[in-house]
Amino acid sequence: MLLHFYGLECPHCVAMHPFLDKLERELGVKIEKIEVWHNEENEKRLESYDKGNACGGVPFFINTDSGETICGEATYEELKTWATK
Repeated sequence: MLLHFYGLECPHCVAMHPFLDKLERELGVKIEKIEVWHNEENEKRLESYDKGNACGGVPFFINTDSGETICGEATYEELKTWATK
């Protein structure tokens, strides 16, 4: 499962949305987008994946199948590698 945790007003998160849309189209994958700044339950979910607050913020990406994570903005190629591991 591919998860993307983001904040609604986070400019770094917003910058990632076109890349994620492109990944879904090109690879045929589904990326669950989870807003955390305005949803306490989603924030707790983020904390459960961001072990020890290693990333400490958004955007935060996790591939739950491989355990691979990305903290912060990433290139399309980095996201593609993350999504296909």
